[in-house]
Amino acid sequence: MKKQLGLIGLGVMGKSLARNFADKQVSLSLYNRYVKDSEEGVARKFINAYSDLTGVEGHENLEEFVQSLKTPRTVFLMISAGSAVDSTIDSLIPILDKGDLIIDGGNSHYKLTQKRNDKLSEHGIYFIGTGVSGGEEGALKGPSIMPGGEPEAYAICKDALESIAAKDKDGGACCGYIGRGGAGHFVKMVHNGIEYAEMQFLAEIYGLLRYTAGYDSTFVADLFESWTKTDLNSYLLEITIEVLRKKEDDIHLVDIILDKAGNKGTGSWTTIAACELGVPVNTLTAALFARYQSAFKDERTAADKLYATSINKKDIDLTSLAEAYTVARIINHHQGLQLIYAASDTYEWNIDMPEVARIWTNGCIIRSELMEDMKVKLKEEPTLLNHDTYVNIVNKGLDSLRGICAQSILSGSAIPCINSALTYMETYKNEQSTANIIQGQRDYFGAHRYLRKDDPSGPSHHTIWN
Repeated sequence: MKKQLGLIGLGVMGKSLARNFADKQVSLSLYNRYVKDSEEGVARKFINAYSDLTGVEGHENLEEFVQSLKTPRTVFLMISAGSAVDSTIDSLIPILDKGDLIIDGGNSHYKLTQKRNDKLSEHGIYFIGTGVSGGEEGALKGPSIMPGGEPEAYAICKDALESIAAKDKDGGACCGYIGRGGAGHFVKMVHNGIEYAEMQFLAEIYGLLRYTAGYDSTFVADLFESWTKTDLNSYLLEITIEVLRKKEDDIHLVDIILDKAGNKGTGSWTTIAACELGVPVNTLTAALFARYQSAFKDERTAADKLYATSINKKDIDLTSLAEAYTVARIINHHQGLQLIYAASDTYEWNIDMPEVARIWTNGCIIRSELMEDMKVKLKEEPTLLNHDTYVNIVNKGLDSLRGICAQSILSGSAIPCINSALTYMETYKNEQSTANIIQGQRDYFGAHRYLRKDDPSGPSHHTIWN
């Protein structure tokens, strides 16, 4: 019997998604490449290992795999982003028919997704580039899914994708059509950028409490647990508590883990996209650069011997800290959403932002109480920082954010991401910036011209300054 969906790539995420599809009664064919002595019988061994995969077919011959699928065929790629996706697509084109569909579920760059869509459309083959968030557990139990491509392409795979997605509080699938071309992968990319900053916020708060205030990891975990009973609750907060409490031979594991953070590219892509679109994403970029700087462990170790690095112990007001964290998170999410808005306008994707927030309420890494609130608030006011609710929260908590940043500076503690949130907000809310000086300087050395306050929409001006 022909199968409804074919999945290529049986890494951690591919295996979890396969089991999820099978659990939702989506009939499957699986393909994994054959590499002598290293990848032999991967699909068959995987199927035999799980009783819930009874009836699933395993293949090592790509043409046989394709022929095992119902038409129009749907082929789901769960392979490493980059050249492997292109080479697999090139292998599939000659053996697929017009009207068939390829889905790329990896973290591909949105511009490559657009190019692949254009290439496949020349052959009459549909293409979906979809973000899949939730990690291994989410892929197995219900991820957040962000598909982009032609509406006709999404119609082919809609039922299958929505069947495996996480469910929101109303029972709706955390999966929905994002927009044409690379829209799905762009939204997933920004999701990851927001995620970088949310993770960094928690790391910086841990650092303040541990090294500035002198509390141990157990105290920080207990404080974070108290926050889970408030509007601050999130998936990342919950897992950070578990990270802080994990011990190895009565030693907190976080004290053993080397302080060098890794990254897989989506954070840098987010920053580059923001630069290309001219959108300030201070917190997202600060989080990315914090990871980069952490990687220079040897350089930091050497500098520790050259400079005074002692931290001045200071008490941290825990109520102020919670308020500062609340404000910083709103600012961070605002920046990510503004970037998506800009891309949607530039590329004519017509992205429904409340729908994106709804898709992010479950299954994904940045699911939180704040996201639950945002999905409603964004229907009332598209600019997050302009909504009355968030205006009131920020006005109430801004002094706390200032105070926490001031304490970190005076104590010698680094909290680059939280500081960047404050800097963004101070700039955002001030009608008068210092860009008039910049424009004067640019006109002085480069005759770049400037506009005048008394005629802001009029012609540009140049002055002979010397």
